[in-house]
This record gives sequence, structure tokens and C-alpha cells, in this order.
Amino acid sequence: MRILALDTATTACSVAVWEDESVRARRFEMMPRGQSEALIPMVVDVLGEASLSFSDFDLLAVTVGPGAFTGLRIGLAAARGMALAAGLPCVGVTTFEAVAEGIAPEERAGTDVLIALDAKRADVYAQFFLSNLEPTSAPLALPPAELAGHIVSTRLLIAGDASLRVAEAASVCGIEAVISAAPGVADAAHVAAIAARRWQAGETGQPPEPLYLRPPDVTMSANGGRLRP
Repeated sequence: MRILALDTATTACSVAVWEDESVRARRFEMMPRGQSEALIPMVVDVLGEASLSFSDFDLLAVTVGPGAFTGLRIGLAAARGMALAAGLPCVGVTTFEAVAEGIAPEERAGTDVLIALDAKRADVYAQFFLSNLEPTSAPLALPPAELAGHIVSTRLLIAGDASLRVAEAASVCGIEAVISAAPGVADAAHVAAIAARRWQAGETGQPPEPLYLRPPDVTMSANGGRLRP
């Protein structure tokens, strides 16, 4: 099975070619912005390295959020456009799932997991998982102190780029919070691995849609957006 996976949801941009349970080609770069310029050249690079074209793939996969509004739109638009042009199915994977997939099995063994992502405001985006990465909560958007009140275990492994903020709030509540050594952002290679399992299990789902946990930060102009005379 061959999968082309994309991620532009947060502060990184990555593309991966997944084939027969392993990564055949991959590009990954940290970038808070600029994914719109970087994504397609990365796709061209991995296709060239793997000597593949779109017709050689079985599936496309992409992160659906939560994350930056612009970044999400870039990845989703690219993935859905490629899937439509190539006549391929497209699977969406949440940013929570993709970050959790990056935690080594031995590190998360025997402990609950919390993925905490920077929302660029007082809130953090978060979701709880069991050690086998089965979700135990809905996606949340809460301040760290309020999120700490949702923790029911006495020891917790936290991953994501907001891990430190949540760990500090958890420690105030007497909870042992350990910050994972895993990367705090999603990786297209992990997106592909999740999509492969989901597809093989027959969980095709609907075309991917963005997962927004709060409204966009927009301010209406004083004249309601009307052109000046």
C-alpha cells in the first residue's frame, strides 16, 4: 500500500511517502509560516526520490487540525486537490493523533497520555489518550489551569508544543506530569501510519474537513468592510 501524506497544521511542514509499513521518502522542516511556498516543492522532492507519480498511490492523507487556520487550509486544499485530480481517496488525521503517534511505545507504556498543543492564546488545544493511544476525551480548548482539573490520573505523560505550560499547571494540582521526549509537532510519516491502519480496517470516513476548536481571530473594520467613497 502506498500513501502520500501531508502536514501543515502547526509550526512545521512535512511530506512523506509510505509504502509497505515503512517510510520510503520524507521531507520535514520546522516553519511557523511559509508552508504555502514549501509544501509543493516538498511533494515534488519526495515523488522524485521515490520515483513515483500520483497514479502509483492508493491513498492520500492529511492533518485536519487543530492548528493554525492558514496552515490547515493549505494542507487540506492541497491534499483534496491532489486526490480529486488523481482520483484517489483522502483520509484526515487529527493533529492530536499525529503527535501521539510520535511517542515511543516504551515511553507511554503503563501511563495515560495528554497531547497539548499551542493555540497561540490563553487556551491550549488538548486531548487525553490511554497508553495504547485510544482517545478518552473529546478534543478540548481550555486554559492550562482548567485543563489540569480534567486530569484524573496521578501520573501523566504529556506531549505537544504546549507540554510545559500544562505540566506546570498539573504540578500545582499535585499531579506527576512527565514531558515526553517525542517531537511536539505532527509529522507526515506518522500521519501516513495512522491513515494506513485506518484504511486497512475499513474506516474510510468522509472527505477530510478542518477541525476548528475556536472561531478565527478576526476584527471587523469600523465601516463593516464597505469600500470608502
